Amino acid sequence: MATDVEIAQQFTPKPISEISEKLGIDSDYLHPYGRDIAKIDLQALTQNGRKPGKLILVSATTPTPSGEGKTTTTIGLAQAFTQLNESVCMALREPSLGPCLGMKGGATGGGYSQIMPADRINLHFTGDFHAITSANNLLSAALDNHIYQGNALNIDPRQIVWRRVMDMNDRSLRKIVLGLGGKMQGIPREGGFDITAASEVMAMLCLAEDAADLKQRLDRTLIGYTYAGEPIHAEQLNITGAMMALLRDAMQPNLVQSFEGTPAFVHGGPFANIAHGCNSVIATRMAMQYADWAITEAGFGFDLGAEKFFDIKCRVANLDPDAVVLVTTVRALKMHGGNHKSDLETEDLEAVKQGLGNLDKHIESVEIFNKHPVVALNRFATDTDAEVAIIRARCAEHGVAFAETTHHADGGKGAIELAKAVIKSVEKNRPFKPLYNLDLTVIEKVRAVCKAMYGADDVAFSKDAEKDLKHVEQLGLTHLPVCIAKAPSSLSDDPELHGRPRDFEVTVRAIQINAGAGFLVILTGKIMRMPGLPKKPAANSIQLLKSGVIEGLE
Repeated sequence: MATDVEIAQQFTPKPISEISEKLGIDSDYLHPYGRDIAKIDLQALTQNGRKPGKLILVSATTPTPSGEGKTTTTIGLAQAFTQLNESVCMALREPSLGPCLGMKGGATGGGYSQIMPADRINLHFTGDFHAITSANNLLSAALDNHIYQGNALNIDPRQIVWRRVMDMNDRSLRKIVLGLGGKMQGIPREGGFDITAASEVMAMLCLAEDAADLKQRLDRTLIGYTYAGEPIHAEQLNITGAMMALLRDAMQPNLVQSFEGTPAFVHGGPFANIAHGCNSVIATRMAMQYADWAITEAGFGFDLGAEKFFDIKCRVANLDPDAVVLVTTVRALKMHGGNHKSDLETEDLEAVKQGLGNLDKHIESVEIFNKHPVVALNRFATDTDAEVAIIRARCAEHGVAFAETTHHADGGKGAIELAKAVIKSVEKNRPFKPLYNLDLTVIEKVRAVCKAMYGADDVAFSKDAEKDLKHVEQLGLTHLPVCIAKAPSSLSDDPELHGRPRDFEVTVRAIQINAGAGFLVILTGKIMRMPGLPKKPAANSIQLLKSGVIEGLE
């Protein structure tokens, strides 16, 4: 089969104005970025009086290096709705340069289920990530400058919690000493970088209802403490107005289209292993406002992105999905059944059976939120009917719908069975119930997630985490939801434990207060908020050809 890049070259895009007209968006709200991309003015959200459409959430079983194709399935499903003449629009996250040039690759789907133009979306797109990076680092610069210029707020350089960010994987910047070089170069202190996808500015932009809400979130962002232990917030540096100026265009969702012309709002890009893993509330609302069906996805496995989708995003934005799709593959279940990633293309019925525990746990997790999932098997050419039959039978045992898909090779036509199953499943879903109440203690909230979503026996807090917890209590922020940062490749906090781990304890090593975003980041295991590059980065295979085509960006 042709590569994603070769397939993308077959694509003849419709003018983006035609895509916006299809949705019914007034041309006055369309701000084109060339022929194929546009930003949509936020006023479009209030000028359409139609009833919001139904919301479909797509998540997946625990990811493996073989790839489950969650985003590809989301796109294929949306194209299937188009094939069925249904009014549909996607709401997806923007890719980060870190994984695009590192290990994971791009995030625009694959095969004949891609959003276009894939190369521009995967790289600089409309500059939203750059704006978020700049706003974040403006606050860092203003903070260090304030200390250098006399420190009127009496900020303790040893207790600064605000970090710089960049949209790149660079482990060497996780912990640094800055301000070296003498008296004129600033005040020496320890610092470090996170990846932009983990920036609190990213989370704030994705959870904000509008510009006024975003400004309030920026103002209340905790950046450090005084020598007396009093909290310092961004508002006190008189810099959030300039941050808003940098974020003006980034607040507007980006409109693109799939290979088959299905509209997609692509906006915001927090990772689900180190952040809350959902596209912006604004883009989700926009998709629901202009289509009968809005399809969105939540990053990595259901235990990470989808849990945060329900317990953070839905709670904040008063959303409730009408259907849930759980993506899996024969390959993934073989890995969870004990096979090595190099041994996934030959039939192994026993490995599939052994891996079913992971699927079982995710189905159970969906049902905890009062939802009735549809299991989508993203079928590969090497999968055998006997292997597929095992998974189909297990879904029947659970009483959940099952659909094979071939959308990677066949586009929307390959996901029509799934689309029909999703439409049918809507009547079976009830209003979701959060996993925990906000009035519980932080430890109780973390324990609730770890037990219900991961299958842990209990949680343990390190001494550092206990110290962080005291700060949370002193600041009166125990009412905030928790955003657990955890290894994505396992239900546990140990990335090497595949399948359905049992008899384990989750270790919390630190807590970061994201007062502006409105949640507490719970750091577990060895998870880092700045990834590193692999031994052979994807960037090694990327080339700009004389024709202007970018090769190797998959």
